Amino acid sequence: MTNKTEALGEGYNAPPMSRTRVIVTAVAVVAAMAILLSLGTWQVQRLHWKEQLLADMAERQHGEPVDAVAIAAMVARGDDIEYRRVQVTGTFDHQRERHFFATHEGRTGFYVYTPVTLEDGGVLFVNRGFIPYEMKDPALRVQGQVEGKVTLTGYARSRLDGKPSAIVPDNDPAKNIFYWKDLDAMTETASLGGGRVLPFFMDVDASQTNPGGWPQGGVTQFALPNNHLQYAVTWYGLAGALVVVVIGVLWRRRPGDRPQ
Repeated sequence: MTNKTEALGEGYNAPPMSRTRVIVTAVAVVAAMAILLSLGTWQVQRLHWKEQLLADMAERQHGEPVDAVAIAAMVARGDDIEYRRVQVTGTFDHQRERHFFATHEGRTGFYVYTPVTLEDGGVLFVNRGFIPYEMKDPALRVQGQVEGKVTLTGYARSRLDGKPSAIVPDNDPAKNIFYWKDLDAMTETASLGGGRVLPFFMDVDASQTNPGGWPQGGVTQFALPNNHLQYAVTWYGLAGALVVVVIGVLWRRRPGDRPQ
C-alpha cells in the first residue's frame, strides 16, 4: 500500500479549484493587499507628520516669546499655536484655580490652572504646574499662592473642542476635578466672564519657581512617541508575506490546471 505522505511528496499537485472558489480567493487576496498597503502608506504619512511636528516643537521651544495678544490673534486666524513661547504679566486669582487630574514623575495629583488677570484686563488660564493629590487644598500650600504682579514665561497650548476620547472620564466640576481641559467649563465654574477669557492655555516653563516648591512648574511634555516607521514596516511586511504565500500556492499547481 502506498504511503500517504509519499503520495503528497514532490510530485503532488493540488486538486483544481472551482471557478467560484478562484474568484472568491482572488477577491479576498486583493482586498487584503489593499488594506495592508493602505495601512502601511497611512503610517508613512503619519511618520512625516510626526517628524514635522517634532521639528516644529523643537523650533518653537527655543523661540522668542510673544505676548498673549499675539497668540490670541493667531487663534482667531486659525493658526497653530501649540508650544509657541509666550510671556505675560498680570496677577493670579488664586480663589478661582481649577484642578486638572495628572501624574508627574510617578506621583498622582493635579496641574493647577489659575486665572491670571492681564494688564489689558483679559484673563488667561495658566498651568502653574503639578501638586501632589494630598495638596489639592490651597490652604496646604499657602507659600506658593504668589500675590501681586508677576511676569510668566511658558508655552501656549490649544483649547480642546471636546473630550478627546470616550475612555476619558467626564469632568467633575462640583469637586473641581477636570480630566480633560474644557476651557468653557473652567470659565463657567470659576465664574469668569467668557468674553474676558483668552481662547487658549499657557503652561509655565521650568524657570518659574514658587515659594515652598508648589506648584512645580515645567511640566510640559515634549517627548512624543514616534513608532510610525515600525508600524509601516509591519504592514508592508505582512503585505509581502501575503504575496509569498500566494506565489507558493500557485507554484504547487500544474500550469495545466484549470478551474472546473
